Amino acid sequence: MKLDVMYFAWVRERIGIPRETIETEATTVAELVKELSAREERYEVAFSDLDALRVAVDQDLTDFDAAISNAREVAFFPPMTGG
Repeated sequence: MKLDVMYFAWVRERIGIPRETIETEATTVAELVKELSAREERYEVAFSDLDALRVAVDQDLTDFDAAISNAREVAFFPPMTGG
């Protein structure tokens, strides 16, 4: 399945790109993270602490166990703070 993956803030800085379209067999966000982490060290570093990350699937905030089988977009970003 084709999927747009977007990276924000320090996640984007560590990976080095703001977004990419990938082919994946992953069915959950966790499987996608595992697949991406295996690509290169920069992905492994960016996803090394999942407690420091949030994820949205098709612009809905969710968790890493969320299904992505029908998703068009997954976004990774650090926790947001109010102010």
